[in-house]
Amino acid sequence: MARNAPPRWDRKMQQRLARGEAAALGELYDRFASLVHSQAHRMLDDETAADLVTREVFGYVWENPDAYDPKQGSMRSWVARLTHRQSVRRLREEADGLRNGMDGTGRTDGTGRTGGGSAAGSPAELEERVRRATAAARADYIVASMPAPLRAALELAYVQRRDYRQTAADLGVTEDEARRRLRLGLQLLSTAHTRPLEGSSPPGYGRPL
Repeated sequence: MARNAPPRWDRKMQQRLARGEAAALGELYDRFASLVHSQAHRMLDDETAADLVTREVFGYVWENPDAYDPKQGSMRSWVARLTHRQSVRRLREEADGLRNGMDGTGRTDGTGRTGGGSAAGSPAELEERVRRATAAARADYIVASMPAPLRAALELAYVQRRDYRQTAADLGVTEDEARRRLRLGLQLLSTAHTRPLEGSSPPGYGRPL
């Protein structure tokens, strides 16, 4: 689908949010909360921090529905990009707090992480952590966005440790079809380390979170 022709659901959701429909926020949360929380948790490695980022992302969407530009991609990709941005911000704030000696309190930026946590101690270490977290977050996003047949094949093969024959049997498809789905899924995942999050756009897209 062309980038200037977003799905009808995205357009209607933005309109409902702009009208202040609480039910629209609930629907959006039901659809994307697991994606936001899993992406934030993968990046921050902290349950409390992931909960906070989830609330912050949906709070921002509720207060700023006009910040979503349908011409720049789907609402799903926008929410994922907001999650990534806020998670990176928390990583940087945590590292800055530790370098400034705030770790003696046992808390840094309100995430509940202690001073002895895994925050990077140098700019280079922080950037490497952000890079790894970004790739992991994109992998999560790619898997969540895959067509159901590809996602199911990957989950059976790499989460439940099925070989391609068992995967084919569980899915009720031929072995050749199981191999095809696994190959396509892995090709998509390989882009996690070479491309930015879907929906990334030039500076100035929307307002900062």
